Amino acid sequence: MQNRNILLLFVPPLAVCRFGCAGCCAAPIGVFWLAGIVSFIYGFFGGPTGTSGISYGTLLFGALLWGIAVVWAQTVIRSAERHPDKCDSEASRLCRRLAEDEHDPLEEVRKMREGS
Repeated sequence: MQNRNILLLFVPPLAVCRFGCAGCCAAPIGVFWLAGIVSFIYGFFGGPTGTSGISYGTLLFGALLWGIAVVWAQTVIRSAERHPDKCDSEASRLCRRLAEDEHDPLEEVRKMREGS
């Protein structure tokens, strides 16, 4: 549960892939999340007005976009938990690729040690 919340807060699209109905909303949530990150970083460099210093409006906009992505991902995950039959059983290509990368690197080291 704690891993899910941490993942939900910092990487909402990945949380949707792992715990929710990824076919529904992982891509749009990812767009909001990435736009929030870009806007947040852009705010430190003066934002669209090019002012010297920090553009607090741009920072706030980035935080708002990130917050929208988090709330949207949380809603999708809760909906998938309540109604698992309404979720597509087929995961998107991106989510399948992320799931393939879930391996333990220490397991590979153990296999190499046993093989030699």
